Amino acid sequence: MSKEKKWNPEKSELAMIEGILEGSPDAIGVAVIRLDCGCRKMAAVDKEGEPASKIIMYRDMEKSICAKCKEDNGYFMRVTEQFISWAEPGPDEKTRQRIEAKVLGVQETPYH
Repeated sequence: MSKEKKWNPEKSELAMIEGILEGSPDAIGVAVIRLDCGCRKMAAVDKEGEPASKIIMYRDMEKSICAKCKEDNGYFMRVTEQFISWAEPGPDEKTRQRIEAKVLGVQETPYH
């Protein structure tokens, strides 16, 4: 049985994540959604899996998000990767799975 792959923030995403956590006292993590165009969507989540910040959209090294995202607001069918970057120490594994399922709409189980 292989371990599921854990996504990690890229170096360019770390400052955004830290800023979102700093500005969201109830946050226990930040949902990171990467789109096929290179734009990102991020938002803090609280211990119940509810939003703890506004959604922030950005594109690395650019002044603005791309034209496609301006048009469709980062349509979910264009998502290439998504994960939650947890603040330390973070919740237990069961709580993480529950929040990930609620926020990201997916739940991976080790029982395949």
